[in-house]
Amino acid sequence: MTGLLCITIIAVALAGGAYSFVTPPPFAHFTVKVFADLGANVTMPCMLMSKDHSLSDAGVRVKWTKVADDEALNEDVILSMGVHKKTYGNFENRVFLEEKGDHEDASLTILDVSMADMGKYLCEITNGMTDTVQEVTLEVLGDFTAGVVFPYHPEEGRYSMDYDTAVQACLDQGAVVASPEQLSEAWEAGLDWCNAGWLNDGSVQYPIKNPRAPCGGSNNGPGLRNYGQMDKNKTYDVYCYTAAPKGSFYWLTQPEHLTFDEAVQACLDDGAEIAMVSHIFAAWKLEGYDRCDSGWLADGSVRYPISRPRKNCSPTEAAVRSVGFPDKTQKSYGVYCFKSQQ
Repeated sequence: MTGLLCITIIAVALAGGAYSFVTPPPFAHFTVKVFADLGANVTMPCMLMSKDHSLSDAGVRVKWTKVADDEALNEDVILSMGVHKKTYGNFENRVFLEEKGDHEDASLTILDVSMADMGKYLCEITNGMTDTVQEVTLEVLGDFTAGVVFPYHPEEGRYSMDYDTAVQACLDQGAVVASPEQLSEAWEAGLDWCNAGWLNDGSVQYPIKNPRAPCGGSNNGPGLRNYGQMDKNKTYDVYCYTAAPKGSFYWLTQPEHLTFDEAVQACLDDGAEIAMVSHIFAAWKLEGYDRCDSGWLADGSVRYPISRPRKNCSPTEAAVRSVGFPDKTQKSYGVYCFKSQQ
């Protein structure tokens, strides 16, 4: 590529998904920062610089990629070659190219932006002669105080996840790996947990409000116990973060206890889905949800949320209590469902 020029542009995309930016010179590699509201649709700009081609030409290739710190973890978003288009992974059926005007617009629209969408993206347009490369950073805005941090480990047990596995575990629960700032805010609000867990900066920490010998020593004061940046191949738990979900979390009344498979089907029959761990923590923390009934969740765990401590129901503290990961064929539990907002 010749005549490489790097410039930085700030674009704003809020609920309406509109954006504005300065048109760069031809053959430029430039960067844009876009801001989007949580749950809104957002358009991230990318234009074909050469007027000699259009995106509908068979030889023009457009590729959007979500870029990770580790290149091996990059995520394909969409690939377009003429009339042929393919979307990938979490972006499937949620993204499309604008292709407005004279088919020079390769801007990417993402529907229903989530926290997991936040990060750096790369738009590459190749026509065989000249290339356009653009970096776009997406920042997701929202009332992040209206969220909850929760510790998580999978059925495999405590301290069983390397960093990449931890990232996926949070995504599987409708959440993202918490930041150090979010964990600090949660600790200030009372979070006390003795599980060393990954955070999104690659550090491993855990929050202690009530110092005790097994959790960093009883002589140390309250605070965040911090192992620092760790080898991402080492295994720990993880701290996940979720904002308030759009929908309703509820206990599904059934005439008898259910196996896990029966629980999944019962929620589907009720026009809902079996709730995820993020749903039960959000309902407990943000809505004060309280129920002393153990119910299946989507990861195969059984939990119940207590906001009013009482005998036989978390007598000493408000908490989401865990029964663990029972045999899924047991008919010993009910189910918590989640119905998305239409």
